[in-house]
Amino acid sequence: MPTPTLTWAQLRDVKCAELEGAADGWGKSSNRADAARDRIEQQLLTGLRDTQEGEAAQAAVARLRQLGRNFQYVYTECGLLRTTLNSLAHEMRTQQRALTEALEDAAALKFTVHANGSVTYPAGGEGLVDGAPLRGGTASSSGTSGLMPPSGLIAPNPHAAKAQDIADRVCGAVRAAAEIDWRYAGILRRLKAEEGLKVPASTWKDAAGDAAEVRDAAGAYLKDAIPHDASPEARRDWWAGLTQEQREEYLAVYPDQIGNLDGIPALVRDAANRDNLQLLIGKLEGRDDEKSMTQLAGLREIDRQLGAAAKPGEPPMFLLGVSDEGNGRAIVSYGNPDTSKNVAAYVPGLNTSLDEDFAKGDLKRARDTAIGARYHDPSSAAIAWLGYDAPQLVDGFSSLAVAGDGRAVDGGARLGEFTAGIAATNENSDPHLTAIGHSYGSRTVGAATQQGGGIPGIDDIVLVGSPGVGVDRAEDLGVGKDHVFVGSAENDVVTKMPSKQQVAAGAMTSLSGPFVYVVGDIADQGDDDLWFGKDPASEAFGARRFPVDDGPSVIGRGGVSIDAHSQYFDPVRDPASANSIALIAAGRPGKVKTEEYR
Repeated sequence: MPTPTLTWAQLRDVKCAELEGAADGWGKSSNRADAARDRIEQQLLTGLRDTQEGEAAQAAVARLRQLGRNFQYVYTECGLLRTTLNSLAHEMRTQQRALTEALEDAAALKFTVHANGSVTYPAGGEGLVDGAPLRGGTASSSGTSGLMPPSGLIAPNPHAAKAQDIADRVCGAVRAAAEIDWRYAGILRRLKAEEGLKVPASTWKDAAGDAAEVRDAAGAYLKDAIPHDASPEARRDWWAGLTQEQREEYLAVYPDQIGNLDGIPALVRDAANRDNLQLLIGKLEGRDDEKSMTQLAGLREIDRQLGAAAKPGEPPMFLLGVSDEGNGRAIVSYGNPDTSKNVAAYVPGLNTSLDEDFAKGDLKRARDTAIGARYHDPSSAAIAWLGYDAPQLVDGFSSLAVAGDGRAVDGGARLGEFTAGIAATNENSDPHLTAIGHSYGSRTVGAATQQGGGIPGIDDIVLVGSPGVGVDRAEDLGVGKDHVFVGSAENDVVTKMPSKQQVAAGAMTSLSGPFVYVVGDIADQGDDDLWFGKDPASEAFGARRFPVDDGPSVIGRGGVSIDAHSQYFDPVRDPASANSIALIAAGRPGKVKTEEYR
């Protein structure tokens, strides 16, 4: 991406209403083309077929069909332009709002914001020696606002920190706006028709899910050249070797493939996936099947969060993957995983899919982890990784009892490729990477460690709410047993699932047996085997167990509760667990307190 040349004055003066007005114009053109296509298909073609015969009639029908396809193309392209301009206006307005708030704060404090974004502040405070006001100065942003937090090294003048904050906010808004401008400029340049409006059938895809502008064989060439079967390192190098024009073309034509390709830089993936997100929403809108409606709700919530201005102190969001494959895919990072020294990938488990609960609950877990980790080390990011199909609830809690290893093995392979991509694009010489597995996600992390020499780049592993990971010793996970951490709540029934051998021996009498088994306390308390192997919280497993809250009782006044399974990341309901996870994610595992084994 080229160095941004946008100034804060230019951002301030952008007329978003004019962009929206242009979008309305393209929308009207789209509607007219749609009406013309309808008339051709519903009136002209029908009348011609009903009343005319012969070669001339057949030739006329062929020409009308071609004309109808052309109008359909105009309808699609004009609709894409409308959506692009509206989205551009929306994102620019968000950055304008952030800039305006920073400028207003500067004016209230009587600071001066210069054309280059630096901020001059007056004298203030008192000197330690003579009590005289400390000199004023000028604060300038490092240019990484929103990607890396300030170092905390500031002048003693009390105005200095406020000026630095304003400078960083101005810089962050301008840089974000420049990235938006760059991204949309490339898309808009590609949204153009060939002379004569010749639309070969090979270029057609789903109108609601297609942003490709390529009209000829070059489209196939671009698609075939994407290195899907290469290593993440090779993909990184492939992208680096492209010209700027080629990159813009790929982003415009194949945002879904570039955005989901491990080894592509995070900023590029985020730009591609934000476009792809809109296309997926358009693709699913209007469908009435349960899967589409469920995924649409999740996508809309992710879109809402991406469009919302980040709260002070919260890391920026990066959309590293999104797809309607299987039960849905979504990979969201809080903090830039390419510039952060510490990166944690959280793998959710049982009953997770691309839905509104994931977009609200699981993303919050990653966000809370990122915020907690950045408290200990500002150069930290945390990722919610839904890159596989987790088992879904079928008969209450019985899904775990009937779940096998297949989805974990498949997910583990995908997780390994993802972390290899993170390691390949991270700009630090020795980044610290953490894999966090929750519930069945811990089994997926365990499976990833058994493929090809471990999870690429991973230094520490965290297992919470685990029904077992597929191995019986922490040292078998490939990072050293002192780098495997376990959180297991006393009232979390998933962590007390019976072993397969116990089920086979008749300890269970029905599909709901695992739940009855735990609640009834029928098990031999000396047995530390779970459904997927040795209990990670047991002494025999040998991991480092950190303190967690017991969680709500399984059976209480309100009836049956499994809430103890879902609060490990919550800094309010389980601060001890959340802080331990944050310490590990921040590369501070030595500061984690431990407790006795189960």
